[in-house]
Amino acid sequence: MPIYEYQCRDCGHELEKLQRMSDAPLQECPVCKEPGLRRLVSAAGFRLKGGGWYETDFKQGEKRNLAEGSDKKASGKGGNG
Repeated sequence: MPIYEYQCRDCGHELEKLQRMSDAPLQECPVCKEPGLRRLVSAAGFRLKGGGWYETDFKQGEKRNLAEGSDKKASGKGGNG
């Protein structure tokens, strides 16, 4: 279940709520009791990095780029010293 962020238009109170995607959005602010809550848009809380299901399950032979090899390549690029 995702965690949704809400902000009250009336008093500015912010809160997070663990809800099912099918649940109706909250409307009443728990602080001022006004129906001014709006759901905020926020970034996802995960990153796809290194070797993973795609690297290990779908690529074959020379095409594989497992995490240990990519770390060595990344450390040698883009630095000023």
